[in-house]
Amino acid sequence: MELTWSYERVEQLTRLWEEGLPAAEIGRRMGLTKNAVIGKVHRIALTPRIVTELPRQHYAFEFAGGSCLWPFGHPGQEDFRFCGAAPVTGKPYCAEHAARAYVRPKDH
Repeated sequence: MELTWSYERVEQLTRLWEEGLPAAEIGRRMGLTKNAVIGKVHRIALTPRIVTELPRQHYAFEFAGGSCLWPFGHPGQEDFRFCGAAPVTGKPYCAEHAARAYVRPKDH
């Protein structure tokens, strides 16, 4: 039975880890799973990676009550907007967009 973690493979893992490769890529290169790589990294106490969270983007939209909330564009883009037409009673969309949003299942 072949040893998964020979001295040479541990050296290779250490080198790739210190180069900053993701665990999944190290696993691909070594023929291992990402979890096998992460487990070994913890067992041999390699320096943990600093995970920095991306700042959450907060979008400030002013929702005018009583207007269609069908979006146009993507949040964060300058031209992002909502339809703004009068909504159908009890729905957040105008008649046109409600017809697109609420599709009835076909009878079989």
